[in-house]
Amino acid sequence: MGPRPHHALVWLAITLLCGLLAPAARAQAGEVNSLKEVFAKLYSCWKPPPEQRAHPIDITVVVSFNRAGEILGHPRISYESEQADDNDRLLYRVAVMEALQRCTPMPFTDAMAGAVAGRPLAIRFHNRKPPPQPTEKRAWLYQKIL
Repeated sequence: MGPRPHHALVWLAITLLCGLLAPAARAQAGEVNSLKEVFAKLYSCWKPPPEQRAHPIDITVVVSFNRAGEILGHPRISYESEQADDNDRLLYRVAVMEALQRCTPMPFTDAMAGAVAGRPLAIRFHNRKPPPQPTEKRAWLYQKIL
């Protein structure tokens, strides 16, 4: 014997009601609800130094947040490209700290705040230009004089 028609309507009503009564489980516009969104938010705040002032390098910062999305403790630079000189390091460290200031407090959802609070996150700012592609040489394009 299958379910009675009014049981299906009851389940539909419960499902819709749960969706309406649980807005806290969903991220509101602008709230950060995943690690992917944390990194995207931080990258959106990233402004590397101009190339005329510093060579493009990669830099990684380790940072923790509290539940309110504020920086917990002191961010720590854990990696800088080997070819970086002292000027590059200084300018990129300042750019990283400015990006963190622009993005904090991080607008975490309640669930995300509980998940990341106090946990260190390593954020890599990749700013190297891709190496130039070698030009392809095609033997049949060049005339060979015998």
